Amino acid sequence: MAWQLAQVNVARLRAPIDSVQLERFVRELDPVNASAEAAPGFVWRLQTDEGNATSIRAFEWDVGDAPGIIVNLSVWESVEHLSSFVNDVVHRTVLLQRSKWFERVREATTALWWVPAGHVPTTDEAEQKLRDLRRLGPSSEVFDFRHRYDPPFDELST
Repeated sequence: MAWQLAQVNVARLRAPIDSVQLERFVRELDPVNASAEAAPGFVWRLQTDEGNATSIRAFEWDVGDAPGIIVNLSVWESVEHLSSFVNDVVHRTVLLQRSKWFERVREATTALWWVPAGHVPTTDEAEQKLRDLRRLGPSSEVFDFRHRYDPPFDELST
């Protein structure tokens, strides 16, 4: 069986998504999403008809006192491909400004896990993976960028 990497990251908003404070973030969404889709190893990302996921209702249990939470859920061919995109100049430029738009959170906000090639993860699945990472820590079932695990090993039948 071939494996691909699913990833989810969530962010608690400092202001409503349609506020002046988040105007620049919202303006950067299309270029960042286009950069992701053009990146080597990109497979799929969660999006609505508007082309982003800012209106997706998920992770509401994690909103805290924030005016909202946003979710990014995607699938990549490998950790290396995702990492390369995360560190690409287009994404990195926006990422470096995240403290203007998102609350700092002590718990894990990003979870990575292996899925069979072609599997499209749901927000329910992603929520459970993030909860497991927060509760149990990194493992071969769910991990983060600092604690990476290889895809499951499948013995070849002869």
